[in-house]
Amino acid sequence: MNRLCLAACIAVGGTGLCLGTPPAGAAAKPVRTESGLVEGVTGADRSIMVFKGIPYAAPPIGRRRWRAPGPPLKWSGVRAAAQFGASCIQTIVQEKKPWTYEFMAHGEVSEDCLFLNIWVPAASASGKRPVFVWLHGGANTEGSGSIDAYEGEGLARKGVVMITVNYRLGIFGFLTHPELSAESTKHVSGNYALLDQIAALEWVRRNIAAFGGDPEGVTVAGQSAGAFDISLLIGSPLAKGLFQRAIMESGGVTGGGTTRGLLVSEQEGIRFAQARNAHSLAELRAMQWTDLFASVPNGPRFGPVIDGYVVPGKGFVNDVPTMAGSNADENGASPSPNITAAQFKEQAQRYGDLSVEFLRAYPASTDDQAKASANEAARDRQRVAMHEWAAARAGGAKNTAYLYFYNHVLPGPDSAQYGAFHTSEVPYVLNSLARSNRPFTGADRKLAEMLSAYWANFAANGDPNGKGLPHWPSVGEQPRMVMEIGDRCQPIAAAGTDAKYDLLKQSLR
Repeated sequence: MNRLCLAACIAVGGTGLCLGTPPAGAAAKPVRTESGLVEGVTGADRSIMVFKGIPYAAPPIGRRRWRAPGPPLKWSGVRAAAQFGASCIQTIVQEKKPWTYEFMAHGEVSEDCLFLNIWVPAASASGKRPVFVWLHGGANTEGSGSIDAYEGEGLARKGVVMITVNYRLGIFGFLTHPELSAESTKHVSGNYALLDQIAALEWVRRNIAAFGGDPEGVTVAGQSAGAFDISLLIGSPLAKGLFQRAIMESGGVTGGGTTRGLLVSEQEGIRFAQARNAHSLAELRAMQWTDLFASVPNGPRFGPVIDGYVVPGKGFVNDVPTMAGSNADENGASPSPNITAAQFKEQAQRYGDLSVEFLRAYPASTDDQAKASANEAARDRQRVAMHEWAAARAGGAKNTAYLYFYNHVLPGPDSAQYGAFHTSEVPYVLNSLARSNRPFTGADRKLAEMLSAYWANFAANGDPNGKGLPHWPSVGEQPRMVMEIGDRCQPIAAAGTDAKYDLLKQSLR
């Protein structure tokens, strides 16, 4: 590992604190929110206060199912915030390789699930800490703010107010139907999960100052589906001004979701209701969630839709600094590609008129050469796609972008099989290795300190760079380059040569 990655003292958010020496003390007293008082608990690090299971919106149950989130209900007295709230409706499993226990949601699920969790660092002199709001991944069908890998003490130790959010999933978060559109004052349906995320950000704006956070210094960050949703929030007028920075990990920029038009999706909503013998919206709302959630063979899968209201479909309404990246072993790349030369050549035909040029750039004379070319092409393509997204955005944006390529292998019994797989960077960038039982070494922990310092700096300043860190150039500073982070920490070419870059750029059109 590059020794420059392992600096012992790193300036985080302009504080100049040495890693491993967090400020002492945290007040264990109730905090007043708009709905009432909440009382947190101290974290494993006694300087961190944790507030779990705070409702940011009304429970979306009964007549509120498939409606925009309403304001949170008020309570009297002091609400204990020591336990996570229920996760939104999904199938709970112990693991789903390569994702082991610490990457999965556990515990109770319920439609009453619109909770957020806050990790608060020791009080600062200004009382205005940068705020980091995390939107979980999981294909918009699973996940939770209570997942172990998202534990917030690692960033809180660096002076960041860390927040994780639950939002409605699957059929409960995205159902479209003509009756739902008809009852809406905006004549749209679906995208309830995105409205939940916006409601959480609105809650943060109204309440986070009471926890020592800066409502004008909010970073929204997420991985996979969470990152894809953030790419939609960047283009949503409803989210305008609710965040000042954005981080998208393995989604939104490199893929991770698709959107369809509302009218097409509404027809799938009709088929969904028919499959459950529901003849009206009232009948759908009266059904138990278990009956709605039960799978239907070849049934529709609902996700974000272009509705002209929540998702206009184009543009960057929220011009904020962005950070985005991808991992080495995702989007078609893996430590052991299962492909032959003949299969690779056949797949190359999808490049159409560019297929001959593609095979010259990524040859496949033998099976071994085809495996190497498959990985190289997949990694080059995702890096070029990221850079082209940033370049297109730069045409009308004032703020810059920082791109990364992560390649450190998460240790464990399956590490050789899965490599730097989708999501594997999360415990490092959130500095949550302690929530996993994998065989981490001192080098892993130092890497987590370094990567989380980049993320904390970006949350504080819109720039990941800081004292003691290898310099991370912006897209404007070094075009066609991305920052390699993990086993090495250095800028690398998005594609091996300009010719390969230009080829892949053409293929993306």
